[in-house]
Amino acid sequence: MLTVLITVIIYALIIAYSLGAVLYFVGAKTEKRKLLHTARTMAVTGCILNLLAIIVRTIIAGRLPLANGCEFMLWFTWITVLLYLIYETKSQVKDAGGVVMLIVAVLSIIVAVLMRGQFGVATPLMPALKSPWLTVHVITAAAAYAGFALAAGLAVMQLIKADKRVSEESVYRVVAGGFVMLSLTIVLGAIWAEQAWGSYWTWDPKETWALVTWLIYALYLHLQRRLKWKGKTASIMVVAGFILVLFTFFGVNYLLPGLHSYAGVWVAPVMITA
Repeated sequence: MLTVLITVIIYALIIAYSLGAVLYFVGAKTEKRKLLHTARTMAVTGCILNLLAIIVRTIIAGRLPLANGCEFMLWFTWITVLLYLIYETKSQVKDAGGVVMLIVAVLSIIVAVLMRGQFGVATPLMPALKSPWLTVHVITAAAAYAGFALAAGLAVMQLIKADKRVSEESVYRVVAGGFVMLSLTIVLGAIWAEQAWGSYWTWDPKETWALVTWLIYALYLHLQRRLKWKGKTASIMVVAGFILVLFTFFGVNYLLPGLHSYAGVWVAPVMITA
């Protein structure tokens, strides 16, 4: 029963996010408020369904769903949409909705493809993952990635529309928030690594590329604030940073296996995701 329920929920949220993306793009192009309002409704609906998927997966697994890549993406997409809705509510700027919804729709489709037939499957955690550090480490990583996804969506709109409604300051603040969360992710991961493996840092591929990502965003924040580095080049750097985030998550897991991946698969047995 729960397997059927979570399957239906995930496919429903894919539809909601996909429709939201289309409606945001068309609404922004035509400047029709009704379309933009409907797009927001789809985003809210998808966000609620996303949260329900997390709750149902928690019941199925008997733990918070944080132990593999697909579970991580449920958090990643949910927090991304939540942050976007907060941004839209505060700024009343809807232009970036299409890009953000497209990102979460694609990620949700990846979840559906990778977990096809296994939505109700939950394997036991490996001993190294049976730690309270798992929760804080992975959730801070999801929050960091979500912040960078939102920032990338805003930056894309600056690039393709030269949109003055999306301010440089708003992009900076979102990146700064994501940077703080990424910093926490790295620090918490190092503490956990010392307890699990006896070393704070091993130059594992995921650790290395997470550090590279951290340095890229640190450089952006420094140049933007200290040297007033703005405009097209700054927006490109924000987008490039998010592409690096995606590589750190997808590319490293598939191409450069290390301590952060087990058995080379996403659903079983487990994978540390940050």
